[in-house]
Amino acid sequence: MDSFKVIEIKKSVFEGNERRAGELRAELGRRGLFLLNLMSSPGSGKTTTLLRTIEALRGELDLGVLEADIDSDVDARAVHEAGARAIQLHTGGMCHLDAEMTRRGLEALGTEGLDCVILENIGNLICTADFDTGASRSAMILSVPEGDDKPLKYPHMFEVVDLVLVNKIDALPLFDFDLGRFRERLARLNPRARVLPVSAKTGEGMGAWADWLRGEIGSWKLAAGRRGQEGGRL
Repeated sequence: MDSFKVIEIKKSVFEGNERRAGELRAELGRRGLFLLNLMSSPGSGKTTTLLRTIEALRGELDLGVLEADIDSDVDARAVHEAGARAIQLHTGGMCHLDAEMTRRGLEALGTEGLDCVILENIGNLICTADFDTGASRSAMILSVPEGDDKPLKYPHMFEVVDLVLVNKIDALPLFDFDLGRFRERLARLNPRARVLPVSAKTGEGMGAWADWLRGEIGSWKLAAGRRGQEGGRL
């Protein structure tokens, strides 16, 4: 039997991406530009949450948005009309963004004058968690209709995030979602992750979300100032 080679593609892809993500994160850190990777399943309310966020921080912080989708530009148009700088990223069928895609998106967006860029990642709870985008922080949205058992089904997503927004809490009376049970399940996977119940529809809890974002952006900029290094320009 002829010999053949087995190539560990998955390992090499991840290793290369981790290196590029680290480089991008270091560059953004030197410049004090905060990049948030926002993940969720489809229909969780990412775009509505973004629109509320833009409204809450208008006149205070300059935001940019990278909208990632397999196709269409509906979300980017909505964000642009809300007054934030935005571009649409089409992945050509890929279910995630990696660090190099994110860098190219930032270059196309143009980050001069921005305090924060939010990457609205493609809607799924699997491969988006596997690829480091170089973001400063990662957050996810879990909507009440999805159920409080998602940490059991998609543990890696909940392991990598810094914050979980539990969205659509106005619908709690209609669904069997136990917030306390969800907190316990998340804590077993990721005790450092913060949980914020919100309703992007009604605005409930959005003030706490805006406060978290302000604090993280401020800390990122303060750390960049302490380093005292000049960054490049994307």
